[in-house]
Amino acid sequence: MQQSRTDILKAYRQMRMIREFEERLHIENRSGEIAGFTHLYAGQEAIAVGICEHLTDRDYISSTHRGHGHCIAKGCDPRLMMHEIYGRADGLCKGRGGSMHIADIDKGMLGANGIVGGGPPIAVGAALACQARGDGSVAVSFGGGGSSNQGTVFEAMNMAVVLKLPKIFVFELNGYSEHTGEGYGIGSDLAGRTRGFGLPVFEADGFDYFSVHQAMADALEHVRAGKGPCALIAEATRYFGHFEGDPQNYRAKDEVKTLRETQDALLRFRRKVTEAKLIEAAELDAIDTEIAAFIEDCVASARKAPAPGVEIMLSDVYADY
Repeated sequence: MQQSRTDILKAYRQMRMIREFEERLHIENRSGEIAGFTHLYAGQEAIAVGICEHLTDRDYISSTHRGHGHCIAKGCDPRLMMHEIYGRADGLCKGRGGSMHIADIDKGMLGANGIVGGGPPIAVGAALACQARGDGSVAVSFGGGGSSNQGTVFEAMNMAVVLKLPKIFVFELNGYSEHTGEGYGIGSDLAGRTRGFGLPVFEADGFDYFSVHQAMADALEHVRAGKGPCALIAEATRYFGHFEGDPQNYRAKDEVKTLRETQDALLRFRRKVTEAKLIEAAELDAIDTEIAAFIEDCVASARKAPAPGVEIMLSDVYADY
């Protein structure tokens, strides 16, 4: 589908923001200043951005433990995200969520989730709300290969089909379920198995923003026409370990190096738009420079920001109806 120069530049900016955010966290994580586990999304940027560029604040997404990319793509403030990961009082969740539990309800971001397969049932509930409102909004869940084997996901898919909900199940296949290759861990063809639940499946090249963007357009056309839920499957890779500190002994020698050189989503995007003379390389270079400086500033401000006081432990624990 055709996109304007403004849309193309915005998509590149979002992918570069995710890449720079994650590459910097990979460095900062070694300092010992960041508490808890950190799972980086670098390498999969085209999927999050290709999907979320179609969504508005009234649409919902649920994420995974590898959620930074989804948060940024959905419009969460990267500075407040950095403060959250550093556990600061002015973080997006007041410093209590950290890397794996960032949420921003105002942006339709229902939260990263430390439970594998925990997001799809939440997104089914959100899709039910979308259906009840009848305003054309949709709910999208992100999950990896490991989540595709979870009973929670099977139940969510079945319920979405039964209730004919405006819900899209996104499966990001990055090659591994933690440390287990997907070829070993997924016992059947994922697309075929998903169709067995009654969901149409749209497939995309997860290294190609334009491929994902088109697949998402097709998925949305299906869902917003009232035809019920569907799934979108995209393959990419993660450039870092399952978690920060993962020695990655299960990966082939130079596997990531080769993928970075041949299948990088940002390099492919840059090559496509410059060869088509849609965007000048200098414009993309300027975005790279700007975002690198912005992320540097985010880290500096996160280091200086105050930690939350003990009173925060007793706030937002219960909802008052």
